[in-house]
Amino acid sequence: MAGRRRRRLLLVSNSTLHGGGYLEHVRPPLRRFLGPDVKRILFVPYALRDRDAYAKMARETFESLGYALDSIHESPDPGEAVRKAEAIFIGGGNTFRLLKVLYDNGLIPLIRKRVLEDGIPYVGSSAGTNVATISIHTTNDMPIVYPPSLLALGLVPFNINPHYLDPDVNSTHMGREFSNGT
Repeated sequence: MAGRRRRRLLLVSNSTLHGGGYLEHVRPPLRRFLGPDVKRILFVPYALRDRDAYAKMARETFESLGYALDSIHESPDPGEAVRKAEAIFIGGGNTFRLLKVLYDNGLIPLIRKRVLEDGIPYVGSSAGTNVATISIHTTNDMPIVYPPSLLALGLVPFNINPHYLDPDVNSTHMGREFSNGT
């Protein structure tokens, strides 16, 4: 496709490592990835039920890195928010919930266009990494809601399971994100 640019993706397995804070383990690579040209991040908190609290936590983190953060759930027009975004960050939680709301708001083709054709940076963490792939067929998440399709953004031509673990009862790996059933 003539309008295609190089993909700019940072796909992270989780947002918190054992003993660390939110995105603490990826702060240096995140700053390098976003660079000095990006000033504002569009955050997509649809994978969790409490979007206000999630946006507050993400906003504090990104502001500490020198970036302003707008949460898509606070926008009167989510599609317009995507069209104006300098960069997109989709956080973790339940992948089924996330994908359903992306479909409900008609955001799949818009995000795909912004990332693949316009070349804006995309950061995904956990469920945000899952939806960057072809489909969510490999997620470990429970299907608490049903999106109209399991096809995802297709930003990469393969699937990822950022939470695959061989059981280890002594592990402190926090590759799964749980939050009181939300």
